[in-house]
Amino acid sequence: MKFASESEYLAYLDDVKQFLWTEIDPLVPQIEKDEYIPFDDLRPKFRKHHLFDCLVPETYGGLGLSTVEYAPVLKEIAKVHGGIRAQLHVHNSSVHLMEAGRPEQRHQYLPKMAAGDLMVCFGLTEPDSGSGLDSKSSAVRQGDVYLLNGRKHLITNAREAGLFAVFAFTQESDGSHREFSVLLVERGMPGFTVEPLAHTMGCAGGSHDMLLFENVPVPVDHVLGHTGMGSELLLAFLEISRVFIAVAALGTAERSLELAVNWSKQRETFGKPIATRQAVQGYLAEMATDVYALRHMILDALRKYDAGQRIPEESSMCKLFGLEAVGRVTDKSLLVHGGIGYLKSSPIEMLYRDARLNWLEEGTPTIHKLIIARTLLEEEFEKFGRGDELF
Repeated sequence: MKFASESEYLAYLDDVKQFLWTEIDPLVPQIEKDEYIPFDDLRPKFRKHHLFDCLVPETYGGLGLSTVEYAPVLKEIAKVHGGIRAQLHVHNSSVHLMEAGRPEQRHQYLPKMAAGDLMVCFGLTEPDSGSGLDSKSSAVRQGDVYLLNGRKHLITNAREAGLFAVFAFTQESDGSHREFSVLLVERGMPGFTVEPLAHTMGCAGGSHDMLLFENVPVPVDHVLGHTGMGSELLLAFLEISRVFIAVAALGTAERSLELAVNWSKQRETFGKPIATRQAVQGYLAEMATDVYALRHMILDALRKYDAGQRIPEESSMCKLFGLEAVGRVTDKSLLVHGGIGYLKSSPIEMLYRDARLNWLEEGTPTIHKLIIARTLLEEEFEKFGRGDELF
């Protein structure tokens, strides 16, 4: 369902925005109080407004949006509520992971993902090791199944998902052919349990739970793609997913700036709005500069991705600058609001907490600095960033 014209696409965006602000935003206080997102109630509404199928190709029943077209949708969701943003981000980003599957896997899962009948999440982070090739999770082949053992934690959408893309080392029963792979584990498989973790600082209501695998019999044909694709899939998946996290940071920053501007015009001291104070104007100018810079970094990275380019360093730069920018913007917005911004009734209080997930989600700042520095040191400097030829 590609949009026939730009006006049709813009009408879709308007529909999404109206839905988010008229039907979801009123639910936010209760979600924050209960620390629970009523997903079963929201599922048909998300389906109606095409929030599940944005990135699913048309062949499998989705909208087939480019990442540039999808970004405004994700950005608006982030403005409304961080928990719902995280929930939909993981599901939609998983589309890019599932597209790497074999044809029969794509035909089996992507239409269900597009309809919202199947929520998918990925199991990467572990409590006893780092992510990726440091994984301790392993799956030993026994006949037609792999017996999967291990633990994953902080897994977003663990409560809602029906399918888990689990990164683990696969090997034959004699210990040979040890390879990093992705196993598609279905909820309800014997030996697979999900344990809830404590509530998070921000992004309230989402699930970020523990996955436990004890001799889980995963059919051999549930290997995503083929064995040994784990590293390749992980790198490609994280590249675009990290840019989407920067998009979420941009949404949070834009709304924080908007709130600060509006409050500075309303709040008066000594008979004048604080917007007339030079110090407050300085805060607003710095916030706007961060928003502008982040917006254009993201747009550059997404355009390259949609053109079929790999964006390893760009994605890390977007993620790194995004977390730093949204940190500065929410800090300054809180300063503009003053004490009133520290109250739970103030929108900036929630945005301030939600933004802090950006420090940790899919790589800490130190990881992204290493990736960027490695590119600088291993590639010719003139090629770094692959920017506009005019510059």
